[in-house]
Amino acid sequence: MKKSIILVFALLLTFGFASLASAHVTVQPKEAPAGSYQVFTMRVPSEKESATTQVKVAVPEGAAVSRVEAKAGWTYAFEKGADDKVVSITWKADGAGIGATEFAEFRFQGKVADDAKELVWKAYQTYADGVVIEWTGAPDADKPASVTAVTAATGDGHGDGHGAASATGDDADEQEENEGRDTLTLSLAIAGLVAGVLALIVAVFRKRT
Repeated sequence: MKKSIILVFALLLTFGFASLASAHVTVQPKEAPAGSYQVFTMRVPSEKESATTQVKVAVPEGAAVSRVEAKAGWTYAFEKGADDKVVSITWKADGAGIGATEFAEFRFQGKVADDAKELVWKAYQTYADGVVIEWTGAPDADKPASVTAVTAATGDGHGDGHGAASATGDDADEQEENEGRDTLTLSLAIAGLVAGVLALIVAVFRKRT
């Protein structure tokens, strides 16, 4: 009986920590037509007890960013390269930042290049304790960069750029679905940890009696 309780406890802890680790920095939409104007949404969850106080995203070669949505409690800065092109955006928290059980979304507007094949969004997440997490790896890495696949041009995204397309209904549904999965993942992880602690308490109590 004692061995069974210990085994269950270990499995619950493994499941809990694996679930927490699955919350990555991501950029939506996951697909975008070549030559189209898009509103990109970067979702940033905190994965440490220390708050997230700064987030940086490198703009891929195949995208041209022109505007950033104002976000209360945060300031932003562009880094520009050749031809005055935005090569990265850095957001800094004015206040406490993103807490351990929170996530935040950062939105920016841009155009997908006509010849782009995919957009690899390398992100850098800085915590209040000074730790920097680099979301720059391959899709199967522990800390992968988010990727937007570029599909064939539809002809609908071309224009003067003043009325850039907002997220489509499908994109919004996908974002909501992903948010729901993140919340469920965190809830299951917490439940697993609580169950593991209770099992340990029961085991210790039985040993003493």
